Amino acid sequence: MTPSRDIARLIEIMAALRQPRTGCPWDLEQTFETIAPYTIEEAYEVADAIQRADLLDLKEELGDLLLQVVYHSRMAEERGAFAFGDVVEGVTRKLIRRHPHVFGEARDLAPDAVARLWDSIKAEERAERAAARGDQAAPAPSMMDGVAAALPGLTRAVKLQAKVATVGFDWDDVSLVVGKVREEIDEVAEAVSSAEKDAMEDEIGDLLCAVANLARHVGVDPEAAVRRSNAKFERRFRSIEQELAKLGKTPSDSDLNEMDALWNRAKAVERGAAE
Repeated sequence: MTPSRDIARLIEIMAALRQPRTGCPWDLEQTFETIAPYTIEEAYEVADAIQRADLLDLKEELGDLLLQVVYHSRMAEERGAFAFGDVVEGVTRKLIRRHPHVFGEARDLAPDAVARLWDSIKAEERAERAAARGDQAAPAPSMMDGVAAALPGLTRAVKLQAKVATVGFDWDDVSLVVGKVREEIDEVAEAVSSAEKDAMEDEIGDLLCAVANLARHVGVDPEAAVRRSNAKFERRFRSIEQELAKLGKTPSDSDLNEMDALWNRAKAVERGAAE
């Protein structure tokens, strides 16, 4: 078995890994459910490589993500459900159908018209899938359809909010969204004072959704923003560890006042470097 640029070789390798008796014992034990977490992880690693502008890593991570598609397709083929070729055919059909302004007669559409057309076609596709399954008890179509429940919470909040914004269910002034964030902070404080876990969870969730809405209004991806803040936090705490190490200490040997002073120093250094 040798490497190849041909997708057929990857499919062949995956089939060999899943071959009973001669395949890989670990791969043979896997199911859709056990592989799904890896699929999500690989998608995040693609996003991380993009954020770091590391194209060498991006090439590798895209390969790992492609492997996940091939893996799921192989398991489906073993069940007689579909194969990798069916996945490819399905997505090509979808792209052609959703782009009539490129492959059909609907030419010269403005970007907002393209977005409306895309949503309309997606709604038709969902209805067709429901009919194909014979799902007579399915709920009535909703604008909330099509936003995967497994998405990260902030991303899903933005997608849900963006959907309803298309029919005018939205603030037209960002200052009102800021006001909503302040209102939710007050409600979180009230819930915290009550010490009721359910109330705190509800109000913190409302606050996060309000912040996601604010991010949407100002054109910021909330997931990217929190990743950036996480990186900043990690960088500054590593600086605390390094400064303490110079004194022969660890964070466990220090106290909050000392670490807070070192944090502020790291913060000042970063700001000075940015100016």
